[in-house]
Amino acid sequence: MDPLPRGTSAKGPQAFTGATPEALVLYERALSAFQRWRGGSEENLARALELAPRFVMAHALRAYLLLVGRDPKRVLAAKATLLRAAALPANDAERRHLRAIEATVADDYDQAKARLQQILARDPLDALALQVAHSCDYVTGDITCLEGRVASVLPAWSSGMPGYPAVLAMYAFSLEESGRYDEAEQAAREALALDPKDARAHHVMAHVFEMTERAEAGERWLRDHVSAWGEDTLVARHCWWHLGLFQLELGKIDAAIRTYDERIRGDRSEEVADLVDASALLWRVALAGGDAGARWPELAAAWAPHIEDRFCSFNDMHAMLAFVGAGDEARALLLEQVLVDSQSSPTRHGQTTRDIGLPACRGLMAFGQGDDARAIMFLGSLPALAHRLGGSHAQRDVLTLTLLRAVERTRRRRATHSAH
Repeated sequence: MDPLPRGTSAKGPQAFTGATPEALVLYERALSAFQRWRGGSEENLARALELAPRFVMAHALRAYLLLVGRDPKRVLAAKATLLRAAALPANDAERRHLRAIEATVADDYDQAKARLQQILARDPLDALALQVAHSCDYVTGDITCLEGRVASVLPAWSSGMPGYPAVLAMYAFSLEESGRYDEAEQAAREALALDPKDARAHHVMAHVFEMTERAEAGERWLRDHVSAWGEDTLVARHCWWHLGLFQLELGKIDAAIRTYDERIRGDRSEEVADLVDASALLWRVALAGGDAGARWPELAAAWAPHIEDRFCSFNDMHAMLAFVGAGDEARALLLEQVLVDSQSSPTRHGQTTRDIGLPACRGLMAFGQGDDARAIMFLGSLPALAHRLGGSHAQRDVLTLTLLRAVERTRRRRATHSAH
């Protein structure tokens, strides 16, 4: 059986409003799967709520599962879950979680993170609050909190506690994003020594190999451990994306295209996270000189329903990669106009659109049009702000790679002109 997180059952079901002993075991299994990025959370929660429909924290976990991504449709679904939970009797700790969910549903990530931190200040062993706060830090590009938050609670944990490997894997990712690659690798390996099937820790290893430019070692690691991260995990497709990056770095363009066809877009997924990986890999294939062929129009069509989302600049940028790659000027211009309108909105999306989303997308459009001077103007201003997009360094590198290619093309044209 999968290792359980911090021993909530030791408290007994009486500590969880509406729980029964059987439902609590299912809840803990769901939380463990969530921590370790493995499948089973939703199924276990569904069974728990069948047994105990007034189980507040089971409703809360279901809401959190919907909120930790970048899909506005899932946020809408979380609202209904929150309303059901808010109508139930709850203790103080549960109400604190519901208030954090309320803030996230309202798109107030700063308030959500503050409320989650209040929970952790009272109970640094609250695995769920830590998991969600860590996810919010990642989505909002809050690198300072990403590292500091996990580090602040780590002393309360120990290797003998269920759930500790997942916490250590979170810490490893925060170290990697802070540029502390040796420490990140050490922490990830320690987590895997305790739990070899922690998909999050394998993902950290892929990032470490990427950022330390060890593509051959990264490719070998992912292939050697595919049974741990590639089956029944939430990160399987994304790890295949990492393998595609290693293949490109090793000059294996055809292999990267096969990875795209077989592992990234083989099932034509409509999930936003999957579309992000597809855009990010196909754009890099094109930068490396690969032939994307008819892949771009298919991907652009899949992104089209998200043009009006007005939710996440990280999504907007990856949608624009697909539109520009496909030469789909109509959709690119439509997205640009949506962003022009959105930049005046007093929302999180409005702010990130003003700061980085709109200039990034305009830089990508200029690059696709061959206007490298304009592309350099827009993309060259972004490095200091790029983290506000959210995501990881490896994901945001697509902007830097595009900028470098625009500079390279400019220099080549100048050299050709000088030669004549």
